[in-house]
Amino acid sequence: MKNCCAILIVLILCTACTSQGKKNDLKNNTRFASEIKKLKDYFHIPGLAVLVQKGDSVLFEEYLGVADIEKSQKVYSTTQFPIASITKVFAGVALMKLVEEGKMSLDDPIDTYLNTPTFGDSIQVKHILSHTSQGQVGQHFYYSYRFGALTPVIAKASNTSFEASLQNEVFRPLGLTSTYFFNDSSSVKSTIAQPYNFDGTIVPGVMEFGTSASAGIVSTTRDMVAFSRALDNNTIITSASKNLMYTPFTPSSPYGLGIFTQEIINENIVWAYGQYDSYSSLLLKVPEEELTLVVLANNNLMSDPARLINGDISSSLFAMSFLKNYVLEQEELPLFELVDTPSNDTSEFHRKKMLAEALAASFMARFDNAELEKSKQLLRKAFKQYPNYKDYGNLNLLHILTFLKSVHFYKELGPFAEFDAQIEAIATKLLEEDPNNPYVNVYMGSYHDRKGAMEQARVHYETIVNANNFSPFWYTAEAKNWLSSEN
Repeated sequence: MKNCCAILIVLILCTACTSQGKKNDLKNNTRFASEIKKLKDYFHIPGLAVLVQKGDSVLFEEYLGVADIEKSQKVYSTTQFPIASITKVFAGVALMKLVEEGKMSLDDPIDTYLNTPTFGDSIQVKHILSHTSQGQVGQHFYYSYRFGALTPVIAKASNTSFEASLQNEVFRPLGLTSTYFFNDSSSVKSTIAQPYNFDGTIVPGVMEFGTSASAGIVSTTRDMVAFSRALDNNTIITSASKNLMYTPFTPSSPYGLGIFTQEIINENIVWAYGQYDSYSSLLLKVPEEELTLVVLANNNLMSDPARLINGDISSSLFAMSFLKNYVLEQEELPLFELVDTPSNDTSEFHRKKMLAEALAASFMARFDNAELEKSKQLLRKAFKQYPNYKDYGNLNLLHILTFLKSVHFYKELGPFAEFDAQIEAIATKLLEEDPNNPYVNVYMGSYHDRKGAMEQARVHYETIVNANNFSPFWYTAEAKNWLSSEN
């Protein structure tokens, strides 16, 4: 009888816990849905697909807006989006499977697989896969289009084409029937979301074709979650291979092998993003909790404002909404700060959230002067509430501060020097850690140019141009153009 009573009590408690858990999920979903809609409107995204999954259960799934404005065609679960650089995760998985099969090694020189030797013996497959092939090899993370060099690696090691390898090893085994390669105009299907840009108004965008290890896959939220669950369950690659992918390549790197990886408020997060001119995508996982977020959009403003290329997912307001509502128990914290209202919250998450909003506002300031003022207000509030900016200052904060100076310059709003002390202190710290960092140097070249300190600007731009073992990128062109104009 006592055993029966004990079992009954356990069942009652479990039922109560399950019921409470469902109520909490509903509350979280309500808040998350509201914030996602606000973000969609804020960034003028025509169509948005969002899915949150925990284990095998869908916590949240919503399809907002239109896939095609002209045809008034809504976004559905079957709507497909180009995922751009999230292709890198698929490529990374295919490559790790080849390593498991003994068909190649991460330590192989990349030139072994290229028809024309390009990089030299010191640059190995793992350096390309981890974005550490530039500058001092294996030392620093710089997101690079060199990742595309893994395309012939996968083809040669698998003794087939890159596309066939992913079809055979990933797409077909997982039943990803809505996932395919975006090679040319003939691959455009009626179920694909049309591309759009925002430049003060929403206008038709462009489709970018071509497939490589870097980009080129089209998918849906449900197929993306199926792929994510296969990683959780070690269906395609082993737990050891997955953990290697999820481990920072160097202690200071935000990137593992084919995927970003970082710790936020004691939570391990792995993630990837995609950004074309007219599409954006996000895959975010909390492995210990088997939580996955997938967001797909048909303009690039889900990714571009957050400067995700610098490797900090806390700069994305989409990611911060997900984390606060489903992971970090910060659901009561408003996603959008009341800038005129004092706050007693001194948590690290609150700081990150405010700076993410300041970054987004600085981007939107190119379209709206009110956003320029909002970004400034958020920064003032952050620096007052969190005065140790030298400690938490990173590339994205430096970007905000220098970009605001550029917005003032291009909009002819007069000189703007309010945050110069923060700019110089943060840049000094970052350059001490990595003197050749091209992003810091291009930001500081622009900063000194706006101040009229041309010789100091020259030093930074020459550092970019003269650095060894860097492939040309947008910052190279900017540096060369400045130097040419000043000679």
